[in-house]
Amino acid sequence: MPCFPTGVDLAEALTSAARQLHETPTPHSTLDTAVRLAVDLVPGAEHAGISLIERDNRRRTLAWTDEIVRAAEDGDPAGENRPYWERLWTAPVAEVADSEGDEGEDALAGLGLRSVLSLRLRADRRRLTVLTAYARKPRAFDEAALRIGRLFTVHVGIALESATVREQLTEAMRTRDLIGQATGILMERLDIDAAGAFDSLVRASQRENVKLRDLARRIVDAHNSPDAR
Repeated sequence: MPCFPTGVDLAEALTSAARQLHETPTPHSTLDTAVRLAVDLVPGAEHAGISLIERDNRRRTLAWTDEIVRAAEDGDPAGENRPYWERLWTAPVAEVADSEGDEGEDALAGLGLRSVLSLRLRADRRRLTVLTAYARKPRAFDEAALRIGRLFTVHVGIALESATVREQLTEAMRTRDLIGQATGILMERLDIDAAGAFDSLVRASQRENVKLRDLARRIVDAHNSPDAR
């Protein structure tokens, strides 16, 4: 793996990575791109994964470079957590220099993963999003890996936020159009104006305890079904 010292090489590598991250169309594709780039960028990294970790230790692997990552991150019994992940609630970085000599990391050693570098992507009181790089060699991650990893996670976090906002805006536009179609159907069916149709839709949503979007979709789907024609 290349080790970017300082200056132009590192700046160009991170710029290229940021460009690839921001070109991804969805949060899921951003995460998939991030784990692949982590292996290319972080000196010493052979595998990488991104996981969501809840306060009660429930966790879900969101993206991974290969199956050994899923085995490492999802292999523990429910309710148990990796000790190095626990440290990420209070620190932005956690490391395992050698899993064979680190108490509580026998499962990693059993998979042949000796070094771990975990970096916090997102955090609030309830959950963590964590990028973790793995290596089969002990003490694989040095200060350069830590520095590059932290710089990289900043770019991943920005790209992920951007992709999430885009997805939410797209969904909001689709929802608006769907509700507009349902309102139009009710106007025609009940012979009422737009305000009355929308109020009717809202009341039905509250009465049936169904999201407005889901109720609108049901109305539109029923209207467009062959049986309704």
